[in-house]
Amino acid sequence: MTTSPTVVLVHGAFAESASWNGVITRLREHDLRVIAIANPLRSLSGDADVVAGLVSSLDGPVVLVGHSYGGQVISGAVRGDDRVKALVFVAAFAPEEGESIAELSGRFPGSTLGETLNAVALPDGSTDLYIRQERYHQQFAADLPPERAALDAVTQRPLNDRALQDKSGPPAWRHLPSWFVYPELDFNIPLAAHRFMAERAGAREQVEIAGASHALPASQPIAVADVILKAVKAVA
Repeated sequence: MTTSPTVVLVHGAFAESASWNGVITRLREHDLRVIAIANPLRSLSGDADVVAGLVSSLDGPVVLVGHSYGGQVISGAVRGDDRVKALVFVAAFAPEEGESIAELSGRFPGSTLGETLNAVALPDGSTDLYIRQERYHQQFAADLPPERAALDAVTQRPLNDRALQDKSGPPAWRHLPSWFVYPELDFNIPLAAHRFMAERAGAREQVEIAGASHALPASQPIAVADVILKAVKAVA
């Protein structure tokens, strides 16, 4: 399938690349090339540079998929590169120009993330944010088995406070087709925010998964992969 898009998966805060493993397995059953990039989670511009650099190294069309903060990153990484054909937002932020994810998550009631965070000061004056391990299961991944959530709590990667506050540039969802899949029971990003962002972006499709948590790639990999496959089919 040489003309099929490469699917680039970008994880968000408090997760890591292996959170996509179930999604990857499903996509590879369809003979798709898939890359789960390591998102640095340091700053919006720097993280978008990493994704843009990877995209520029690929041949053929690309579908970018972002989870959580990764949604802000993929939208900022396109930069006019016509290889990117579609965006898929998975329990993800899709900010407008000038918005930060901190602002968006606080615009609607329902997020309990702030009260679960552990702040770690860094020598450069910035702060890394982790979800406290004892709060991780309920806050981030309530529909995963406790044993899996406990492992994910240990391997989570922190979000730097600079990335949390960085303002978005012109969003790629304004000119690219987008798909949104999001959970009913998201305690990081309120459900109302997901619906608002999907409507604002003019999403080709919105899929709301009943009873699901923010850890959608790990807890609902088949549903997530099926939305990605719809995007791939639409632009292939």
